[in-house]
Amino acid sequence: MTADDVCAGEQASPAERVRTVLAAAESFTAITEGHTCDLVGGGLHGVGEDGRLLLRLPADCRLAGEVALAPRGTLPVVLKFTDVAPVAVRDRVRSRVTIAGWLARAVPEGEESGTATFRMVTAHVALETPAGPVTVGLDELALARPDVLALHEAAMLTHLVDDHADVVALFTRLVDPRLLQGVVRVWPLSMDRRGITLRLEHPHSHEDVLLRFPAAVDEPGQAGDRVRALLAAARACRRGSRLPSRP
Repeated sequence: MTADDVCAGEQASPAERVRTVLAAAESFTAITEGHTCDLVGGGLHGVGEDGRLLLRLPADCRLAGEVALAPRGTLPVVLKFTDVAPVAVRDRVRSRVTIAGWLARAVPEGEESGTATFRMVTAHVALETPAGPVTVGLDELALARPDVLALHEAAMLTHLVDDHADVVALFTRLVDPRLLQGVVRVWPLSMDRRGITLRLEHPHSHEDVLLRFPAAVDEPGQAGDRVRALLAAARACRRGSRLPSRP
């Protein structure tokens, strides 16, 4: 593996990042003119192949009642999703997704008793990251797909931190030593099909560095091999002899 191999790969698009956040989220906030509610639990939302967001809520919840009473059965709503790092890094919020539009009742086949399904008629989607906010086009969102590791990332990162702290330390051999000056902690911040992002924490600041896999992960079963390839590259090089790219 060469330094170019470590750095190779394309950036995830804003639309892909939004789809990834939606796929992994287990909670979100719904804001209407009447109230704000935090909804927690797997299965409360999903995204269809066309990129349309669906909510599956208790039929007797307040939000369902607001939709039922709304003029023409469509309720203006803002949905907010927060992407939080699964490990205890400083500033754990990695991104925020805001979706504005209208909720309308949908009655799909096989809807469970006591559950109400709603479709989101989306007007605006925004992604906010440390780099700043960006608007995501609805057509782009419909065509995008979530990262293949979206549902597995949290377990893999916590496994690294809890059981393989030595591996995280070894990965720093792939980091420019100038970036390691004054670093007090190193965490695996994120993992996607492109690679592993390390957070280098200084006493009062931090910097994120992406170590790219030699090839993108096409399905979750390949993740272990990609991590082992990075580990082999770290063992084979002198500290600071390879420079990662920044995400």
